Amino acid sequence: MTSPTGEVYRIDWLPGTDVLHGICYCGREHTAQDPIEMWEWMLAHPQGHEPQGTSS
Repeated sequence: MTSPTGEVYRIDWLPGTDVLHGICYCGREHTAQDPIEMWEWMLAHPQGHEPQGTSS
């Protein structure tokens, strides 16, 4: 999915599992079984995760 501002969000289904693997436009990755949880994580950016290379 591409947002109106041009960020690309990618969610892949891992074959043979019930697991979704998401990659935010900032490079952070997340896995979840619930699609709602995955989209909430993605759309919470930057809250909930920080770009890779940033210390927490």
